[in-house]
Amino acid sequence: MKTVKISEMMDSSGVAFGTSGARGLVSAMTDEVCAAYAAAFLSVISPSVTRVALGIDLRPSSPRIAAACASALQSRGITVDYCGALPTPALALYAQNECIPAIMVTGSHIPFDRNGIKFYRPDGEITKADELAIRDAIVQINSNAGVLPDVHPAAVQQFVQRYLDFFPEQHFKGMRLGVYEHSSVARDVLRQILEGLGAEVTSLGRTGEFVPIDTEAVAEVDIQRAKDWAAQHHFDAIISTDGDGDRPLISDETGSWLRGDIVGLITARYLGAKQVVVPVSCNTAIELCGAFETVLRTRIGSPYVIAGMQQVSSPLLNPLPLAGEEANESLREFHDNDDAVVGFEANGGFLVGTPFTRDGRKLEPLPTRDAVLPALAVLAAARELDGKVSTLMHDLPARYTASDRLQNFPVASSRNLILELTNDPQALQRYLAVDGAKQVDCNTTDGLRISFDNGEIVHLRPSGNAPELRCYCEAANEVRATQLVHTVLARIRDRSDGQE
Repeated sequence: MKTVKISEMMDSSGVAFGTSGARGLVSAMTDEVCAAYAAAFLSVISPSVTRVALGIDLRPSSPRIAAACASALQSRGITVDYCGALPTPALALYAQNECIPAIMVTGSHIPFDRNGIKFYRPDGEITKADELAIRDAIVQINSNAGVLPDVHPAAVQQFVQRYLDFFPEQHFKGMRLGVYEHSSVARDVLRQILEGLGAEVTSLGRTGEFVPIDTEAVAEVDIQRAKDWAAQHHFDAIISTDGDGDRPLISDETGSWLRGDIVGLITARYLGAKQVVVPVSCNTAIELCGAFETVLRTRIGSPYVIAGMQQVSSPLLNPLPLAGEEANESLREFHDNDDAVVGFEANGGFLVGTPFTRDGRKLEPLPTRDAVLPALAVLAAARELDGKVSTLMHDLPARYTASDRLQNFPVASSRNLILELTNDPQALQRYLAVDGAKQVDCNTTDGLRISFDNGEIVHLRPSGNAPELRCYCEAANEVRATQLVHTVLARIRDRSDGQE
């Protein structure tokens, strides 16, 4: 057995917690590092647990990393419910239903040479406090090779049934839908659910090569591809997700991709939610549309959104899931949609904090990012109007967000830039302001978010998952928002090139 201090291992390997889970280069995620993380997770969260659920995405490195985690579990006499390749929310739902912890091996949308591990308590994602406790842990691991058991199918079955039960039978009958499958681990599950609800589904772009789809910065090739597919097949919509199925990508009938925060807004409104928690980067149409009684903004990352959901729901009767049957019974008594709580992120990932009832059909909480619910809710909301997804935009405030990133931009460089812009008004005007606009508000909740007197917003922040600088811009029309992003990032790129 070998003794490992997690904090030292983090510093030496570079594998550390980001906005959601531990991430790092595949080359740095050795069997020892992955086994140590799994052991530390158990020592902090559930030292007496006897079962753990384990799942993976479709990255080539994921089975090996999962095997290393399984080794750490099996050496402690723990039974591994290996759920195979499945969407992250499906694994989280299974863990919640079984009241056991879970480990998901996934790098989500980050580049091919990286991967990650997400951890779930029986009641949902680990918190930032849990992450700190894991960092402080000291564990013992062995060097035995892990063995992945046979795939346990119940997790996928429960996830599919969750949505077949909530949406009316054959609700999408007559709809023509494309599923952009690429290397999403949700591709087969998504097709199964859509066809189960009556839709005619066409497979698009399936590949055995891993494709890192970022729903906040859709590649130009995917923007054009969707428009071409829509014109060719006359779809009602095109549906996709990121690599692990917790961030949706949804187009209208023309093949135009919807922004994730707008998808979240539509989903929350479809469910009838009144209490909404979103990160600071989300579009201000959420407040301006007038559909919600409470809108709480947090730092970026699902742990912060979940903490915000707990804050909003604190006056209620334990609305967020807790481990144990007693807590589940409390949830079954909570039916008032007017007090129900949801959260969503700019990437479209949607979190359900309390039970919802719609047309007599109940949806239980799932407080982790999910791509399937918002995809289905957008289609259902469109069906209740004229069947066109584009119609859903007509009554929303004219606020548009665009985003992009500078890749291979070290986190330290991002932080130094933000510090400079925060402390130097002239630098801020030079790099962020356009057309002589003046700053009227500065929000440093997560990065630097500047509002200008012409109503436009520029938000810079380092990515929590990769060496990237992200930029979000909001304006009165899509063209202007996109122009702002390109202008700001070009200025920063030129500045960085000039300093080399």
